[in-house]
Amino acid sequence: MSSKDNVPKVVKRGVSKADPELLKDFLLRPNPSDSELTERVVGMDQDGNSIEIPVVVEKPLTLFLNGQEIVTMMTIGDYPDYLAVGYLLNQNMLRRDDVITAIDVDEELDLVVVRTERETNYEEKLKKKTRTSGCAQGTVFGDLMEKFEDIKLSKDARIHTSWIYTLSKKINSAPSLYLEAGAIHGCVLCQEDKPLIYIEDVGRHNAVDKIAGYMFLKGIQPEDKIFYTTGRLTSEMVIKTVQMGIPVLVSRSGFTAWGVDLAKEAGLTLIGRAKGKRFTALAGQERMVFDHDESHLENEDSRHQRASSRSSDQMIIQKGKDDE
Repeated sequence: MSSKDNVPKVVKRGVSKADPELLKDFLLRPNPSDSELTERVVGMDQDGNSIEIPVVVEKPLTLFLNGQEIVTMMTIGDYPDYLAVGYLLNQNMLRRDDVITAIDVDEELDLVVVRTERETNYEEKLKKKTRTSGCAQGTVFGDLMEKFEDIKLSKDARIHTSWIYTLSKKINSAPSLYLEAGAIHGCVLCQEDKPLIYIEDVGRHNAVDKIAGYMFLKGIQPEDKIFYTTGRLTSEMVIKTVQMGIPVLVSRSGFTAWGVDLAKEAGLTLIGRAKGKRFTALAGQERMVFDHDESHLENEDSRHQRASSRSSDQMIIQKGKDDE
């Protein structure tokens, strides 16, 4: 055997390329080539080859509302302003009519301060915590159902089945940390068959909050929007989607019973297991318009199937740790 045979093979994974035509609708989308979001780590694969892969970075971000510390979140670190504002909105600590006077981000101290004209004090609310089913240990403060029953979603909104397939193709084709590194969730704000804002984070609750913050700061109205996520359709996902006023929630993943019950109560259209040619709707079916042509539907991209399988394995491992 020659000396060359003893040298481990190094396999590097690079950033995937996508058809520019499929990316033209995005106003904001992941940038997997951003060196701040991943680290390259050398390891070994099942065949004994040396491999180098991108691994998602986690970092703490402490959120202050005016002079009060609210929470420390684990996040990939991008868009701290959107994350902070969206989190406060979805915790009902920031009102829709609040005037934000400043958002100060200190990258060295890993903190963000949201300042408002209104004086705030949430000492009592912070004493009551509910740990959610979200990855990275999501937490909500106060009454989980606060204001939920008062929200009225648009009854005029529609979701065409052709939009579901087109959105899935465009989103699955976009370069993302999910495809390159796994261990992350993605959420996308869509309008008809156009994906507009694609955000990722280690916890799906963070990705949702970033989009909520973006919508608030940019003045985007929710009545005609669709929310797409790679994560499970849990109670938390349903509550936050309803709080944002978005009438349709679509996921690649499955459902929880409480998530379905809450969707029915709120009048939210809930569509899960949207992979390839299949999907399942368990709430709000009256908004659906069946206009797809099955002869033109394609199976799911093989790269996305591999990424989904990898993420599922990671979720199973994490679940085992949580159950210990």
